[in-house]
Amino acid sequence: MNIQRFNAPTAREALAKARHAFGDGTLILSNRPTATGVEVVATGEETLSALDSTESFANRSKDQPALRRATLPSVPETSTPVEEDATQLAMSTLSFQDYVRERMLRRRHESMTGPTAAAVQEAAPERTPKAAALPGPRQIEIQAPIKVTAVPKPAPVPAAPHAPALSQGIVNELHAMKALIEDRFNTLTWLGQARQSPIQSNLMLKLIRAGYSPTLARTILERMPEEMGATDSVRWVMDILERNLKTDAATRPIHEEGGTYALVGATGVGKTTTAAKLAGLCARTHGPASVGLITLDTYRVGAHEQLRAFGRMLGVVAHLAHDRAALQDLLNLLGNKKMVLIDTTGLAPNDPRKRGMLDVLDLPGVNRLLVLNAGGHGDSLDDVVSSFKSTGAQQAVLSKTDEAAKLGPALDAIVRHQLVLRGVTMGQKVPEDWEAADAAKLVRQSMRSPAKSAFDPKPADLDFFFTPASASQAGRLDA
Repeated sequence: MNIQRFNAPTAREALAKARHAFGDGTLILSNRPTATGVEVVATGEETLSALDSTESFANRSKDQPALRRATLPSVPETSTPVEEDATQLAMSTLSFQDYVRERMLRRRHESMTGPTAAAVQEAAPERTPKAAALPGPRQIEIQAPIKVTAVPKPAPVPAAPHAPALSQGIVNELHAMKALIEDRFNTLTWLGQARQSPIQSNLMLKLIRAGYSPTLARTILERMPEEMGATDSVRWVMDILERNLKTDAATRPIHEEGGTYALVGATGVGKTTTAAKLAGLCARTHGPASVGLITLDTYRVGAHEQLRAFGRMLGVVAHLAHDRAALQDLLNLLGNKKMVLIDTTGLAPNDPRKRGMLDVLDLPGVNRLLVLNAGGHGDSLDDVVSSFKSTGAQQAVLSKTDEAAKLGPALDAIVRHQLVLRGVTMGQKVPEDWEAADAAKLVRQSMRSPAKSAFDPKPADLDFFFTPASASQAGRLDA
């Protein structure tokens, strides 16, 4: 009996090897997966004929043991082991094919009744076909003995390693590149529209020359109706600025309203003079006894003497507080006053002492009043507003308007940061040089054509001054 095993990486290759060995009459006895691929056990069609002839020979051999014993030489009782082995060998040779068939059937029975046979047949019935034959001109279906083996569990596939995370520097550069591309496309789009509308271009140039930022100018002009003429468009832009410049025109003036106010801001913006003007206005309305003056300025030489001199002019006593506890005691002492004004030290936005001073002012009932220099640069004003920002409504006073060449930068900062303008000061007269905040008047002053200077852009320079608007920069705008 010719039975062979064929191993190959795939079942197709193993079957090809078997067919090459046995021809078209190849019979597949079993197939199973191995560590290197697939193992196929096959034999030729001649084996089937041998098995058929073996069956008839086996039936005949049952009746012939006596005949074989008769034909064989008689073995005496005193035969040697060698002779007995020869006799047994002769018998085994005659029944070798029966022996092979019985052994194959026994193995098949053991494998089918093994502990894993039932489970394997339920889990993978496709691995135990009853019969298989290679395609050919003479296909035969036989009950082939199949060796059943447990299906090994597939080895766990290791997870693919994660791609290394990009460094923060590369991520920042990608975000910056994306923002730059978006900015340039937005710029080209808007400038293309502006060139088609000369009115928008002229208004953009006028706003920038007045000191307004390109961010605010573009935010306003993007909302302007297209059908407006030149005169109506200028009036519309000024109305938008007036509407978004918040003032206390709808409420009582600050000196009549009263309260406790700490004047904060950068160095040299006129905090002490502004405090004296407010004290003079309150004293004129409610009497000198209604005003309390406190200074925290212990750094500047003569700061306390300056406020005390203003107090003597108004008949008001000026007090000095060195720390938070002293300030709390003075506020309790002056609790019955109509208005209490606290003059603070002028500090730059990046001064490390600023945090400590703001902590001293962090007391119940103390409102901050930010003093802005009307002649300041737009970037400097932005830095000051962001540095001294507090919770709640942001109140401000615009000082030194008589020294400002352009009011546009200051009004631009107030509009974008949504500050509430409580008053305007000019000059050194106390308390005369104080005005109520009038949005229409301030906008008209800012839009007047100033004298030409080297800092005024030309129409061809709009491409360089243009910056796209964003929600964080432009803030909330009512149009």
